Amino acid sequence: MQEKEHVTLGVTGMTCAACSNRIEKVLNKMDGVEAQVNLTTEKANLDFDPEKVSLEAITEKIGKLGYGVETEKVEYDITGMTCAACSNRIEKVLSKQQGVTQATVNLANETAVIEYQPSLVGEDKFIGLIEKLGYHAQPKANKEEKQSNKEKQIQRMKTKLIISAILSIPLLVTMLDHLFGLSLPHIFMNPWFQFALATPVQFIIGWQFYEGAYKNLRNKAANMDVLVALGTSAAYFYSLYEAIKTIGNPGYAPHLYFETSAILITLILFGKYLETKAKSKTTQAISKLLNLQAKQARVIRNGEEMMIPVEEVIRGDRLIVKPGEKIPVDGVVVKGRTAVDESMLTGESLPVEKDLEDTVIGATMNKNGTIEMEATKVGKDTALASIVKVVEDAQGSKAPIQRLADVISGYFVPIVVGIAILTFIIWISFVTPGELESALVASIAVLVIACPCALGLATPTSIMVGTGKAAEQGILFKGGEHLERTHQLEAIIFDKTGTITKGKPEVTDFTGNDDVLQLVASAEKSSEHPLAEAIVANAVEKDLELLDTEDFEAIPGHGISAKINGKTILVGTRSLMDQHNIAYQNEEAAMQSFEANGKTAMLIAVDGTFKGIIAVADTVKETAKEAISQLKNEGLEVIMLTGDNERTANAIAKQVGIDHVIAQVLPEEKADKVKMIQEMGKHVAMVGDGINDAPALAVADIGIAIGTGTEVAIEAADVTILGGELLLIPKAIKASHATIKNIRQNLFWAFAYNTAGIPIAAIGLLAPWIAGAAMAFSSVSVVSNSLRLKRVKL
Repeated sequence: MQEKEHVTLGVTGMTCAACSNRIEKVLNKMDGVEAQVNLTTEKANLDFDPEKVSLEAITEKIGKLGYGVETEKVEYDITGMTCAACSNRIEKVLSKQQGVTQATVNLANETAVIEYQPSLVGEDKFIGLIEKLGYHAQPKANKEEKQSNKEKQIQRMKTKLIISAILSIPLLVTMLDHLFGLSLPHIFMNPWFQFALATPVQFIIGWQFYEGAYKNLRNKAANMDVLVALGTSAAYFYSLYEAIKTIGNPGYAPHLYFETSAILITLILFGKYLETKAKSKTTQAISKLLNLQAKQARVIRNGEEMMIPVEEVIRGDRLIVKPGEKIPVDGVVVKGRTAVDESMLTGESLPVEKDLEDTVIGATMNKNGTIEMEATKVGKDTALASIVKVVEDAQGSKAPIQRLADVISGYFVPIVVGIAILTFIIWISFVTPGELESALVASIAVLVIACPCALGLATPTSIMVGTGKAAEQGILFKGGEHLERTHQLEAIIFDKTGTITKGKPEVTDFTGNDDVLQLVASAEKSSEHPLAEAIVANAVEKDLELLDTEDFEAIPGHGISAKINGKTILVGTRSLMDQHNIAYQNEEAAMQSFEANGKTAMLIAVDGTFKGIIAVADTVKETAKEAISQLKNEGLEVIMLTGDNERTANAIAKQVGIDHVIAQVLPEEKADKVKMIQEMGKHVAMVGDGINDAPALAVADIGIAIGTGTEVAIEAADVTILGGELLLIPKAIKASHATIKNIRQNLFWAFAYNTAGIPIAAIGLLAPWIAGAAMAFSSVSVVSNSLRLKRVKL
């Protein structure tokens, strides 16, 4: 009988003894498990029999009870990966480690993201595992450091490529002489001259392929390095064998393929150089976002004003921001007033007025006044840092469509080696019996053309460029899977208040004159009702002076009464007018017209005489109608969900062109309404901005949060629209369609290239050096096609 294993899991979400007791009770009912759960330490101490139950099953059971197992996330930069087989191998090994809940290795941006349970596995173990597989890993560097390392890497690649090309060009000339009879000097045909040129290319410049192949084979895996090392070594050592045969036999005409091995390595290096340069362009979106940030801040410390790097600003610092300067970090205004250009965050071109206690956001531009502000969020907590993190996570994630490529590339190299061996046997046995040269050339061509690089780059490069392009527009996808799922949407549900509408009541109609408005606003300034605020704001906009109020009274459900300069002012409902015997019946048609359009209409009387109607409404956003029209043109069913009564809801829906309205929905019922539409077999998106929208956002296939909304809503969503611009929603869907189309193109050509290339090489119609050029071109073409997304008009 196997001895029980002991582990300690960190458990999250427990709030009381009932929680810990429940978890303990359920775990102890599992076969082979003995558990003790401590609420204070938030730990579960387990002894379990691995033959009867797995640790994964235990953590899954905790999850089903509504609690979580504590996890942490770590990111590494990885160098040495050459193709999809490399990234798949690392991912597979990391994922198998006990305590690792998820591992994602991205070939395109050369990173690994590992989510693990710290109580089961230490972070220090991961680098050793990656190094053992033959790759180099280090904790993720900051952007400047990573960019510097990337530039150094590209420079090293360029240097090696130039040296390799200089040594290979004379050998290329000998190939041209064979083809076209160029009558070259005799030295070019000397086997030992060719040997002297090819050897440093093969074993110094090309040593990286041998090293990579050895490390992979040692770990019972195979990648592109194995194919290149096999192919070029076969050509090189066969040529060396032919050169040795000339010793003591000056009349022997050797069949040399030194040029094949050298040119292959040069072409592969050239392809990798172009690919690396192109891949560096896929991360430009992050660089653009980071460039928005201020580099320095003017801080007051010990009574002195000084300039410091923005990284050194700490929470609570007092900062001075002058006109034309970027606001360094997030904070609140404590002195002065100004207007701030927040277009980088909200897309709103008009500057926003900022006064005392108003929030300002780092990286936005101070336009016309000097302010003093207190830093409230710095470093990774700022709004800009959060945006960068979302984009980074999305670019590093995998879309479900990539799984097919991952599965195929995992088996690809061994199959290709098998095909190359079979090709060699068929040629030497049947096609050209006993002729080693022809069999060798055909099998080398198979090895070289069949590289899984293009397959591995097809999806991640498109995801990186697609999410970056969307981010530049103000659309933040939280992951590749959300970007992929968005193109499947069939229905989209909009919350009304704060999403379709501005969420702030405004005066829309007034039938009286400015003198009456002055009296109404003066009376309403004593009220805390949102409708009163709208009336006061309207009067202030018209530069009307607000008068002092006497005997103000709020009459719940009816309106207000007040005295101003001896005059009695009444503002409110029909019943309020009826109570004071004020005739308004001639205005009933106007009242009904306002109400039919979703407006709240209030009657006004001064000293017992009717003076007019003032109508207030939560107005729709200027671009709402156009955004909804675009979504309907894309074939989506658009639905509005609101807690308002049907008359108001239908009035708003009619304004923006929505045909299907679900009204009078309680906040807790919103998620159920989303599920109801999903049960009809539709992929559903939910668009919302409030705390009460969070459950519906989480339940929907795609949750879209309006960036001007609450942090809870944004956290629950899969996509965040910065600012309140609804036109970004159809753009998000277009970005998803364009990216998925681009991925499919990449995968098609990657599959088609190998499907067509291998048989052509196997039947001897492809010279090895042409195969090498084609292989290099395939990777470059996939990355170049992905970069086309940058020019797509959303």
